[in-house]
Amino acid sequence: MYDEKQRPDHGPLSGFTVGVTAARRADELGALLQRRGATVVHAPALRIVPLADDSELLDATKELVANAPDVVVATTAIGFRGWVEAADGWGLGEELLARLRGVELLARGPKVKGAIRAQGLTEEWSPSSESMAEVLDRLLDEGVDGRRVAVQLHGEPLPGFVESLRVAGAEVIPVPVYRWMPPEDIGPVDRLLDAALTRGLDALTFTSAPAAASLLSRAEDRGLHAELLAALHHDVLPACVGPVTALPLQAHGIDTVQPERFRLGPLVQVLCQELPGRARTLPVAGHRVEIRGHAVLVDGALRPVPPAGMSLLRALARRPGWVVARAELLRALPGAGRDEHAVETAMARLRTALGAPKLIQTVVKRGYRLALDPAADSKYADV
Repeated sequence: MYDEKQRPDHGPLSGFTVGVTAARRADELGALLQRRGATVVHAPALRIVPLADDSELLDATKELVANAPDVVVATTAIGFRGWVEAADGWGLGEELLARLRGVELLARGPKVKGAIRAQGLTEEWSPSSESMAEVLDRLLDEGVDGRRVAVQLHGEPLPGFVESLRVAGAEVIPVPVYRWMPPEDIGPVDRLLDAALTRGLDALTFTSAPAAASLLSRAEDRGLHAELLAALHHDVLPACVGPVTALPLQAHGIDTVQPERFRLGPLVQVLCQELPGRARTLPVAGHRVEIRGHAVLVDGALRPVPPAGMSLLRALARRPGWVVARAELLRALPGAGRDEHAVETAMARLRTALGAPKLIQTVVKRGYRLALDPAADSKYADV
């Protein structure tokens, strides 16, 4: 018999496949996921294009050097560093830093504070929540009527932020430091989409709103928008690093999971909690069987299972203990055609992969069934 207190020797994400859409820090996120056992599929949904040669950033920088703002809001460390580096390239670096020393400088979070201080500057204030909403509340409480507020944009939407400042009477100077563009090679994104649609992914991670918007846009271009939304609604868990990142998905009615702290580590921890909780666990033939994305835990031991075998196992698990006909199992097999012998072949491989042949019983002339423990029959009778 299986032991409920048994501590399985596997990572919390073992047996799950997680898609990573990040363009920046994707290696770090992928390593965190793999360290916890996940299989990672990476496809950057966008690319970051620095604006060192962009006239908009140059014009904004010249404007701020010539006419000092009252407030500067720095939103990202990479964006702030990029701004100063671009200004240096134009010969305006020292003048920009001199201007920033004389204004109210607000930093969205600790990383931005670090970038500000690395330039010899000191921020006046930073919210503990790292929330732009809290920055906005502070500015509105102070009063911005007639004040000039420069906002370092970072490629993500700041919903209501600029508009609220303008309604309150501020003159807002946007500072666009870099832009998001579609990836040069769209192939990996298409493969990631296909994996999501075929349920080859258990979760999709997003670390920026433009990445989420870009993936949705690509699905629409391919005529797969409705199918992607259906996958994210029911089978593929969308995990976002924070509420701003989730906005494009929420606009389509997609619920997401998010960490309390908007960091990669907490994002991975959310997946470590959520994905195992979504796995189906059944008492079968005296064993504890947990069905994950591409593997099964049998009494805590990780058993990788081929895709065809996982399709059969899921079909059996939809009605545990009930006989499932070969014809129905054949329909569950991807690309199996009409030969029911394919079911027998895939079933033999599944039993071998599980390492416990008695988990699945053959019912002569009828089909197959999961050998659900007798005590569990009533619980699953109406499944």
